[in-house]
Amino acid sequence: MPGKIGPLTIRNRVIRSAAFESMCPGNAPSQELLDYHQSVAAGGVGMTTVAYAAVAQSGLSFDRQLWMRPEIVSGLMLVTDAVHKEGAAASIQLGHCGNMSHRSICGQTPVGASSGFNLYSPTFVRGLRKDELPEIAKAYGNAVSLARQAGFDAVEIHAGHGYLISQFLSPYTNHRHDEFGGSLDNRMRFMDRVMDEVMKAARNDIAVIVKMNMRDGFKGGMDIDESLEVAKRLKEDGAHALVLSGGFVSKAPMYVMRGAMPLWTMTYYMDSWWLKWGVRLAGKWMIKDEPYKDAYFLDDARMFLDKIKDIPLIYVGGLTSRASIDKVMNCGFPFVQMGRALLNTPDFVNRMKQTENYRCECGHSNYCIARMYSLDMACHKHLNEKLPCRVEKEIERLEKEIIEP
Repeated sequence: MPGKIGPLTIRNRVIRSAAFESMCPGNAPSQELLDYHQSVAAGGVGMTTVAYAAVAQSGLSFDRQLWMRPEIVSGLMLVTDAVHKEGAAASIQLGHCGNMSHRSICGQTPVGASSGFNLYSPTFVRGLRKDELPEIAKAYGNAVSLARQAGFDAVEIHAGHGYLISQFLSPYTNHRHDEFGGSLDNRMRFMDRVMDEVMKAARNDIAVIVKMNMRDGFKGGMDIDESLEVAKRLKEDGAHALVLSGGFVSKAPMYVMRGAMPLWTMTYYMDSWWLKWGVRLAGKWMIKDEPYKDAYFLDDARMFLDKIKDIPLIYVGGLTSRASIDKVMNCGFPFVQMGRALLNTPDFVNRMKQTENYRCECGHSNYCIARMYSLDMACHKHLNEKLPCRVEKEIERLEKEIIEP
């Protein structure tokens, strides 16, 4: 059944979420990125989302991440043309990583809502001056204009997961003493400025989706009460739909993805010897496991469904079967997003049409996430190369630990 988001109508209610592909060496689109999104579009989704494009060089957190600039528009047009030929719509996620970077990647001392030290990079972080904020907000608007030139039907503004907008929203990372810090109204000011630039650039022909946190996932972060106010403000700011997510990459990364991080697998792909051993020794302390279950954000998301009206709310989190999708949509969510399921099975939607109780073969070991930090995101079940025995054993152990409801 077709669905409508702002000015955009898509052929069905399933959207490929903006799960980072790590397929953009040189911060530009690759044939690999095109092939993957084309395969997902051919697999039946209503819309596929190209992930995590930085609106400025200072917003890069990976060296295989898109950086929105005029030089890459022609390459992105090849991606959107391929997606459109398969009958799907194309969206692109736009964001700024804030303090989740390193000088070696973003070309400067990383910036954030406030000064401090980011243990995960690791690096010192400089708090943004008030006079720098308009330029960064305009970078979001410029990125929307570039997305239009590249043929995208929608943009997804990343305001969650502990990246820059989220760093302003969260009391955990916002310690400012000016009008952009303190009360929630103040902490939303930067988001408001970004949305003003985004909506002006979107005009009337691009759908604007915003990914936001329902909870940061730890004590001292944003929680449901404040997040409901953020959702209301985003609606006032003109957003056409909201993606309801959660988690904080610098504090509670597995709250986003659930399950355990396969630390040995992650370090196997790392080049830096000191980083390898640092993660192996301290990884369990830094990256807390979170229990996985199907539709793990549903209880929280239903609270938003009860309170936020007249704007489509998009469910994301733990959808790997027709049964879990039906459960979510029967609650009243008009759209669903999936990431890992479509990495494991790009034609997931078409298979659901053929098999009533279809479930993909994702085992939730998070191998794809561990690999993503160094190479392209890929499912271990589709690799041509033979994995080391230690990696295979870690994957097998983690998949056995998953208990489905």
